[in-house]
Amino acid sequence: MQNFIFISPNFPTNYWQFCRELKNNGLNVLGIGDQPYEELKPELKASLNEYYKVNSLENYDEVYRAVAFFTFKYGRIDWLESNNEYWLERDAALRTDFHITSGFQTSDMPRIKYKSKMKEYYQKAGIATARYHMVDDFAGCKAFVAQVGYPVVVKPDNGVGASDTHRLSSDKELEEFLAYKEKEHPDVAYIMEEFVHAEVNSYDAIIDAHGNPIFEAGNVSPVSIMDIVNNDDNSIYYIIKDLPEDTRAAGRAAVKSFGVKSRFVHFEFFRMTEDQTSMGKKGQIVALEVNMRPCGGFTPDMIDFARSTNVYKIWADMIAFGGTDMPVGEHYYCAFAGRRDGKSFVYSHEQLMQKYQDNMRMVDRIPEALSGAMGNQMYVATFSTRDEMEKFYSDVLAVTDATNAKVQAELTKVLALGEPETVKAEK
Repeated sequence: MQNFIFISPNFPTNYWQFCRELKNNGLNVLGIGDQPYEELKPELKASLNEYYKVNSLENYDEVYRAVAFFTFKYGRIDWLESNNEYWLERDAALRTDFHITSGFQTSDMPRIKYKSKMKEYYQKAGIATARYHMVDDFAGCKAFVAQVGYPVVVKPDNGVGASDTHRLSSDKELEEFLAYKEKEHPDVAYIMEEFVHAEVNSYDAIIDAHGNPIFEAGNVSPVSIMDIVNNDDNSIYYIIKDLPEDTRAAGRAAVKSFGVKSRFVHFEFFRMTEDQTSMGKKGQIVALEVNMRPCGGFTPDMIDFARSTNVYKIWADMIAFGGTDMPVGEHYYCAFAGRRDGKSFVYSHEQLMQKYQDNMRMVDRIPEALSGAMGNQMYVATFSTRDEMEKFYSDVLAVTDATNAKVQAELTKVLALGEPETVKAEK
């Protein structure tokens, strides 16, 4: 029997499903987390063979002792995983220390966690990247701006999601950012990149032990996560009905370049919405960043709804058997809309539920830890056509006051762009 340690199996709240499918496949599933056992969801308890509570997952010594205990009790650990961006480096350190060779080691971390290091591997895959500069002083940053022009985007070189990401449009804003960095984060390395006029397209895939995809999908984010977080906006993104061939080709090339094996991945690309001399033509794919874990929040469930399948099982089958016979059924658009508390919406929750009762797949409050990027109240629904999905977004996010109406008008304009205008992938 294979031993699988799952780090933080209780968060996100839907990740118990990974554990369930592993256990159903005959693995010994061992959880390590900081939530008291009696507070775990019943479904998670039933999906674990044993659970070890630590006071803090941030305390490496505590987690190390938990892994050592499971090793002593059950023998060699075959797999250790969290499927969570926040713990990727911790996972790698534990694998390295306990000689668990089925996943990334500490030596692999720079190329998959540091945005500046990712660019080399994207370029090896033949995928364009935005020009960048490691933030130093005003003179150095200004020299870079002289090359690429404002606006520029700055963010931690090793960061999670869109946290602490800033769009700078003037020398004054640059000076303010440098003062903020010096005061709040003097030891954090920031990367500055030229601004890309684009929407975000993703490649979401489950990769087997030979580096080949056994399942592929993708999502589109018409509004940037950076803007959602910084402007306290509503959130929208959707699983696309059919993955564009150039996204598929770019994703597969990146998988090979980064040396991905036995993982669920979420690779983010820009799809340019206008020509930019340094990167290419409108519609072209440009690298953003790799994420060596599933797309965040409830996206795995959305992929299930969009493909009439079970990606939790596909992933667990890959772990246990190397492949899967899980069928993929009819394809749909699966739309996520995250409403922000405090805004005046035209349609009440009850009205939306009545109108879209046949389409709704998930309706819930969003956990506080995810609300910055995803809003406070979520609606997930499936549609056979893009027109139906656009009408849904229009209704869910329609607002009554003038300030929010301006934002709504911008959103409507973005959605009106239609299907991604793709560039034919190179053979």
